[in-house]
Amino acid sequence: MNASSNAIIFDEIRTCSRIAKDSAGRSVRVIDEADSAEIAKNYARPLVDIFITALAGEILPYRYIRNRDSLSLQEQKKLAESCVAVIGCGGLGGNVLLMLSRIGIGSIIIVDPDIFDESNLNRQAFAVSDTIGMHKTDSAFLAIKSINPGVEVRGFKTAITGSNATEILNGANVVVDALDNLPDRKMLQQVSHQMKLPLVHGAITGFEGQVMTIFPGDSYNLFENDDYNRAFSALSAESIMGVPSITPVFIASLQAMEVVKIILKRGNLLSGRILYSDIELGEFNYFSL
Repeated sequence: MNASSNAIIFDEIRTCSRIAKDSAGRSVRVIDEADSAEIAKNYARPLVDIFITALAGEILPYRYIRNRDSLSLQEQKKLAESCVAVIGCGGLGGNVLLMLSRIGIGSIIIVDPDIFDESNLNRQAFAVSDTIGMHKTDSAFLAIKSINPGVEVRGFKTAITGSNATEILNGANVVVDALDNLPDRKMLQQVSHQMKLPLVHGAITGFEGQVMTIFPGDSYNLFENDDYNRAFSALSAESIMGVPSITPVFIASLQAMEVVKIILKRGNLLSGRILYSDIELGEFNYFSL
């Protein structure tokens, strides 16, 4: 949007805004989603643009009022301006997508070639009786838009490969590895490195899981590390140990938090170290690389 149209839109946002009370009884100027959607429709703009314009003028989209204090308005705006690519939208990826769409990431890329079947119902966020037989990306797209229409979504019903990864990841600020096999993970780290994109890795099996963040400048290749590959052989044994619903939700929450910390440049990242957890035993260990 140019400056003049942006000013006109902000005037409408200001006119439609109201004073609300947060959970602590403090006054906050907010704009309701119905009003934001009407302005977006009138100016043929994505809803996320209206959210960004409102936040730039210190008006909070009402849906984010419970983010207040944990996130400043400037940080909420930064999330709305960011794009995250989630590769795989099954157990890990589906839960990551739910959290990123609720916290306010403005643009999400989802990639998964698979279709839901009944075996996904025990753990995958978008697997419900009505989505059996549906492409996972289609289900994820509809769910995200229902949760937060202020998220722009691009879906790819294909496996990510060395030949299409650059096109798929175009515009992303962060990549989330929610894959389930070592060759694709290796390729994704290589492409992320080439495109200078931080990669948030997660892996699960049974009640065990691990998370870490890999930056393009990091000197090691996680998936070429012999110690990691030995550990990963056990962690990739999903067909033997299965994955109960609790594990992907827990590990996905850590991955989503890594994404937020990367974008906002705050907190302590799991960079150069793996957080390994056995949630059944209540054990959490860090391994440096």
